[in-house]
Amino acid sequence: MWQRHNSAMQKTPAFTAPLVFKDPALALAQVQRIYQDNVEFLRQAMRDFVAGGDFGHTHVRACYPYVRLHTHSVLRQGSGAVGQPLSRLSYGFVAGPGRYETTLTRPDLYSDYYLEQFRLLLANHGGELEVGTSTQPIPIHFSFAEHDHVEGSMDVMRRALMRDVFDLPDLTAMDDGIANGTHEPRAGEAHPLSLFTAPRVDYSLQRLRHYTGTAPEWFQNFVLFTNYQFYIDEFIKLGHAEMAKPDSEYVAFIEPGNVVMRRTGLPAEPGDELGNAPPRLPQMPGYHLMRHDRSGITMVNIGVGPANAKTITDHIAVLRPHAWLMLGHCAGLRTTQQLGDYVLAHAYVREDHVLDEELPLWVPIPALAEIQLALEGAVADVTGVPPQELKRIMRTGTVASTDNRNWELLPDNMPQRRFSQSRAVALDMESATIAANGFRFRVPYGTLLCVSDKPLHGEIKLPGMANHFYRERVDQHLRIGIRAIDILREGGPDQLHSRKLRSFAEVAFQ
Repeated sequence: MWQRHNSAMQKTPAFTAPLVFKDPALALAQVQRIYQDNVEFLRQAMRDFVAGGDFGHTHVRACYPYVRLHTHSVLRQGSGAVGQPLSRLSYGFVAGPGRYETTLTRPDLYSDYYLEQFRLLLANHGGELEVGTSTQPIPIHFSFAEHDHVEGSMDVMRRALMRDVFDLPDLTAMDDGIANGTHEPRAGEAHPLSLFTAPRVDYSLQRLRHYTGTAPEWFQNFVLFTNYQFYIDEFIKLGHAEMAKPDSEYVAFIEPGNVVMRRTGLPAEPGDELGNAPPRLPQMPGYHLMRHDRSGITMVNIGVGPANAKTITDHIAVLRPHAWLMLGHCAGLRTTQQLGDYVLAHAYVREDHVLDEELPLWVPIPALAEIQLALEGAVADVTGVPPQELKRIMRTGTVASTDNRNWELLPDNMPQRRFSQSRAVALDMESATIAANGFRFRVPYGTLLCVSDKPLHGEIKLPGMANHFYRERVDQHLRIGIRAIDILREGGPDQLHSRKLRSFAEVAFQ
């Protein structure tokens, strides 16, 4: 289809009229059709462009699908008479009467997620869902399939012309105002249904490939973060061991480069052969221990520092995981702590600064009871220490996170005084960022650290002592994290997602 676009002719796919649906599966099928038609249109145009086709005075545009809900009442279906309890879920409904909508992307990747969100909207509000084609362009870079690299064969002039022919990523469509609670719809504009627009999701999916070296398709609904490669080494051993068990609950283990190992007895699947170990590890390598229902475990080595912690959680958040947990090392700040003791964070001193603009320091980051109980129970299960005696090996308290790795060297002991006034029991560089971004993006979070040094008390890590510490504690600490995920998985996501993460006028999508 051709339309006038400024001084150029605009080439677009055939128009798909909006339709309304009472069945969530049919609504999802329409989203899939619209997305596939628009993406395939862009891919074919790109193939023609790379082949040297004449695109003079032509602009190619295709747009994302949208889903829209109109509601006219604050009441929800099934809420019953006044005084009867509403659903226990903290999501799946809108705040009040109005028009709500969001753009959608990658319905192949998000099919189960979208289906559940559609089901809840219809169950809570009745009526119909409208599905159509939005006016939000799909950037050409976000239309490429996983292994498409067609733009690499073009010369410099042709790549420059591509900017005139196709839509490129527009950062103004990707800001986090909805998640940050600063978004105010303009007059006549719909309220958001989701924390993230389709371009924002696509942007993060691309970034995940870059930072972790693995495709978004492999990520699981429970995520472990660590700041040490030692934990990753143990996770790789565990993943390989699970794949050798014909009766393992896990079906595949994926390493950077999308290298796939299937469980013993399971055949390879199409695309497995495309995996290739990279010559060097990516910046924050990701590893995935997969289950059929995506409730397995993803583990990422974020390295050192709050900037990395913010970067990776900014992007993993678009996958809407059920929980993420930090397992790492920390400095113990109390004389009674021993090297190898655990610290369960129930509060955070945020001196990491990377989220100060998005999440002001006056916003508290609460501990989440479901996560805390799972981590505490996992420590008892794995160590064999009775719950009433856990204080011998684990402190529950405030963790301070700083962006200054050499805070001990600052004059006048000012950091020490602040940490003492805050009642902090441990200090690291990443935990507060991961927890704060979990709060910001409504992803349940938790932190279990292991004391690796006590700089205030003259116990710094020396090579021999560090090696002994790592051998003794890393395997146990990782097993505690995995056991905590088992507990959370058994409880189910309905119990996990907390109302304390939701704002006054919250989006409906989980």
